[in-house]
Amino acid sequence: MNNMLGMNKLPLATPAQILSLLCEGASMRAVSRLADVSINTVSKLLEDAGRFCAGFHEVKVRGGKARHVQVDELWSFTGAKQKNVAAMKKPVDGAGDTWTWTAIDADTRLIISWLASSRGMDAAQAFINDLKDRTPNHRFQMTTDGRPEYLLAVVRSFRDSEIDYAELLKVFGSSGRQPGSHPKAAESRYSPGRLLSIEKIPRVGWPIDKYISTSYMERWNLTLRMQNRRFTRLTNGFSKKFENHRHMLALTMVYYNFCRKHRSLGGKTPAMASGLSDYVWTASDLLALDMWCAQTAAA
Repeated sequence: MNNMLGMNKLPLATPAQILSLLCEGASMRAVSRLADVSINTVSKLLEDAGRFCAGFHEVKVRGGKARHVQVDELWSFTGAKQKNVAAMKKPVDGAGDTWTWTAIDADTRLIISWLASSRGMDAAQAFINDLKDRTPNHRFQMTTDGRPEYLLAVVRSFRDSEIDYAELLKVFGSSGRQPGSHPKAAESRYSPGRLLSIEKIPRVGWPIDKYISTSYMERWNLTLRMQNRRFTRLTNGFSKKFENHRHMLALTMVYYNFCRKHRSLGGKTPAMASGLSDYVWTASDLLALDMWCAQTAAA
């Protein structure tokens, strides 16, 4: 297990510590200092673990019976923000805005499907197609925001008898500012906007009103920003390479689904609540995924 990940010169506890730190929001250089290893060791372990986690999620997280699915896309960037890509001194592949599409089961908190890509129609269609492949042979209700790509992708992928789909539209106003403060003061720039109104719009099938919600998805977005360094706002923690961004996302998804306990689930992980696991995983279990992937490929 340790040898396959290229960590044969390290005690087993060290790679497990590295993965735990990465999944809890530490930067790669912070992990390098805390674990007393080189940055290249951290990078190599992330690459291997990300590849194995992506393969594991692809095979394992499918065929469930999700009843209420919430979907959203979250912004980040690779290398530079889109407006600054042209001025990059050393351009990298995939530089610019990077959007992470995710679908969560509102009942078990399981991340069913995810995709790191652009925000266009092709990405939306690929994401919805993947979600459909992972939830076969049963009807479920899905809620998204009002992006038109979602509706078009759903109509192309699902029949009316396969899904109940609705949009949740939220209108926000400015956060306001204290009297006498500058218009660009910190409390105005960084405070969340005030929620002015919410509108629920049924689009396909017969969605039930009380399940038209994106609350769990919004909580997941917060978790991703808090526990994945590459999503932390107003820092230098963004991804420098798109492939490393995908590797870290793959690791995050498996860690969240199989290792992270939820009080709202009675101390279970989303995978346990979904019947995909019968115990709480540790970082050592993540290290064993290389063996699992090898056995699956051989079978």
